[in-house]
Amino acid sequence: MIKDRLNERTLTPQEVRSILKADNKEIVDLCKKAAIRPRKNAKGHTYFSYDEVKNLRKVQAQVKGVVTSPIAANVPAMAGAASVQNNSAAVRSILTTLQDLEVKLSNKIAKVIDEKLEGMDDVVVELIRCKTDNETLKQKIVDLNKEVYQLKNELNSYKPVALGFYKKKEVYVWE
Repeated sequence: MIKDRLNERTLTPQEVRSILKADNKEIVDLCKKAAIRPRKNAKGHTYFSYDEVKNLRKVQAQVKGVVTSPIAANVPAMAGAASVQNNSAAVRSILTTLQDLEVKLSNKIAKVIDEKLEGMDDVVVELIRCKTDNETLKQKIVDLNKEVYQLKNELNSYKPVALGFYKKKEVYVWE
C-alpha cells in the first residue's frame, strides 16, 4: 500500500519531459536553478516527486518570462509598449556588458596562464636531457660492475707459492 502511494506521488523523467515540454538538458538546468536533485529508486531508475515537478514548472515559467518580475509588476498599465521596449533595451545592455566582461576576464585568465607556462618548454627539454644522461650513467655503472667482476676473478686466479711469488691458476670463463 505504501508502494502504491509512492508510485502515485512520483513521476518518471519521461513524464516530467512531457509535463514540462522540455528536453533533458533543459530539465537539468531547471533542477540546478531550483536546487532539486533527482532521486533513484532501488532499481536505479530516476524519479521526481509531484512537488519537485511543481517547483520545476514554477522555475521554468520564471525563466521563460511567463511570471512577471516584480519590476514589471510595478510599472503602470498606461506605460504600455514603451516601457517594455525600455526594459528590453536595458536587459540587452546588461547582457552586452556581461558578455564583454566575460570576454575580458577570459582573455586576462588566458594571458596569466600563458605567462605562467612560458618557461615550461625549457624545463621539459632539460628534464628529457637529464633523463637521457641518467640512463647513460646507469649503463656505465653496469659495464663497470662487469669489469670489476672480471678483474676480481683475474686477481683470485693468482695463488701464493713462496717468497712473495705467485703462480697463475687456470681460470675457466663461461661465455
